[in-house]
Amino acid sequence: MQKRKGKALVWLRNDLRATDQQSLYQAATNHEKVVAYYAFDPAHFTTTKWGFKKTEAYRAKFLIETVLALKEELAAHNITLIIEQQSPHLGIAQWGKELSITDLYFQKEWTKEEREEEEKVSAGLFAQVNVHSYYDQFLFHPDDIPMNLTDLPEVFTAFRKKCEKYSSVRSCLPPLPVMEAENQLEKEFNLPSLTQLGLSPAEKHPHSAFPFVGGSKAVQARIDHYFWKTEKLSFYKQTRNGLLGLDYSAKLSAWLANGSISAREIYWEVMDYEKQVQKNQSTYWLVFELLWRDYFKFISLKHQDKIFLIGGILEREYEWKNNPKMLQSWCEGSTKEPFVNANMIELNKTGWMSNRGRQNVASYFAKNLLMDWRMGAAYFESLLIDYDVHSNYGNWLYVAGVGNDPRDRKFNVRLQAERYDEQGKFQRRWNQKSLFE
Repeated sequence: MQKRKGKALVWLRNDLRATDQQSLYQAATNHEKVVAYYAFDPAHFTTTKWGFKKTEAYRAKFLIETVLALKEELAAHNITLIIEQQSPHLGIAQWGKELSITDLYFQKEWTKEEREEEEKVSAGLFAQVNVHSYYDQFLFHPDDIPMNLTDLPEVFTAFRKKCEKYSSVRSCLPPLPVMEAENQLEKEFNLPSLTQLGLSPAEKHPHSAFPFVGGSKAVQARIDHYFWKTEKLSFYKQTRNGLLGLDYSAKLSAWLANGSISAREIYWEVMDYEKQVQKNQSTYWLVFELLWRDYFKFISLKHQDKIFLIGGILEREYEWKNNPKMLQSWCEGSTKEPFVNANMIELNKTGWMSNRGRQNVASYFAKNLLMDWRMGAAYFESLLIDYDVHSNYGNWLYVAGVGNDPRDRKFNVRLQAERYDEQGKFQRRWNQKSLFE
């Protein structure tokens, strides 16, 4: 196939990988010259109206590690990764002009801040630049689900059953081509430090349940360990509600969140595991969780900015509180509930919290304290290494009773603690100051 003339710029966002990456693949197969671009947007590191950073140190550190790994991976394909600390629309406009780009490629987003940045990027380009954007963060591509977006079910089970029966997961893309050596720019681009991003150092905690680094190589090593070396995947359904240790769950969410790996890559790895090792409820359940992730993305695609409104997608009116002292107590882990406190302290000290913990502390915040759930969602956004806008807000809507839970449940935190932390080991670990100070 004859490659088109001109130079392509690939704007990287939450798709920080070189494998099964639609924008990079299309640019590299269609153009003789390709440059990639990533911006550490200052807007992502500002202080929110609730009083904490939009992105805190643990997620920022993981992001820096990821971008560094991708820079090295792209260099092996003779593709330069431009790294800057400014708003993407400013940087892309500058580089677009300097490099005389003819085509811009990027992953399509639809949530408010990302959508607005896309509009600014497009507005800053020369009129003759061709813009290509792709939905590239789903398990099931939006074109492949057996329903119109307007008819998307408001209950997960109905969505899951239709997709499992009528949809299929696309194959992963072929390997990224290696460009000619002269494709690289001569300039060297360095990554910002946490200090330069306005953040404090983020030291790995000795008891962290997520001590991993960012990047595609790291997630492949994790899959190799969890799937193939230990075969823990075969027991995922039984252990996924655990609280302590490295292997109670697959722990792939952080790499998925910033796109170090695609949902398709994980899916096909599970399919290989089922062929070579074992197919059981646990292997199915990991795909089931990928479907939940997809569902929240489709819900936000359908409802757009309603996922950020206090009444949620149901437009329900509740008497929500806005009590700064209550918020601080929940954030720092000094409520009257030891199980809530232990989970919040783990989050503050490591940037990680188990799925079971997240459900409990969110339910306690929204249903017991009756606090504005958006504060809790914003705090999770700040601290969680694996923050994903769709899953985070989808889950908070769900728990707060303004989303996709038809039963509008409330967790009994003390019964949950007795069930999932029967011996109290988790609570003792994180509620004893000597262990984390």
